[in-house]
Amino acid sequence: MKLQQLLSYTRKAVDDYQMIEDGDHIAVGISGGKDSLTLLYALHGLKRFYPKKFELSAITVDLGYEKFDTEPLRALCEELEVPYTVVKTEIAHILFEERKESNPCSLCAKMRKGALNDAVKEMGCNKVAYAHHKDDIIETMLLSLIFEGRFHSFSPKTYLDRMDLTVIRPMMYVDEMDVIGFQHKYNLPVAKSRCPIDGFTKREYAKDLVKQLNQEHPGARNRMFTAILNGNISGWPERIITGK
Repeated sequence: MKLQQLLSYTRKAVDDYQMIEDGDHIAVGISGGKDSLTLLYALHGLKRFYPKKFELSAITVDLGYEKFDTEPLRALCEELEVPYTVVKTEIAHILFEERKESNPCSLCAKMRKGALNDAVKEMGCNKVAYAHHKDDIIETMLLSLIFEGRFHSFSPKTYLDRMDLTVIRPMMYVDEMDVIGFQHKYNLPVAKSRCPIDGFTKREYAKDLVKQLNQEHPGARNRMFTAILNGNISGWPERIITGK
């Protein structure tokens, strides 16, 4: 995927769900993974021509794993002229040494987002962008159906009233395969996950299930995404069809 195509998908999501307003200061949480680095490129590119002017900053929550090097991320941010902040935490130590969690994903996500949101507010940002793409939204819907018994998924835009902070997901129309292609084409400095259970989660199960369903019933993946967009899910904002 070329940058122009990424910007087109991002612009459509931002317009469809009114994610950005004049004067916004948006923080991008970059973990070192392909998704968050692609999002950084997307919003950096959008900033150059989008009619509503906004500021952009990048932030990494360091979970405390050994050998996690943030210098390549800092170098990329300097190249893009995006201010960069690293927040040091002991989340990994708490999860795997103190609590010895066997299923740490939910607690890890809660602690990570808490640390991220607190830091984002301290930086003076009013919005934070998460790098969830189309596949993430579909997989979350399946996980919700199977394990919670409800039809639900990430909202494109969510206002956190307790934090006075808005979460946006500008890559919601981008396929994961396109992200992988973008990563290779632009040689993104992706850092390997240090999590000891990476690849052995319920989300990985959902990813494999979507792949299997789409192989057996071609087009099923896109039809599931269409069902989500048209599903009147509680908490989702109104979609303004732009045709772009």
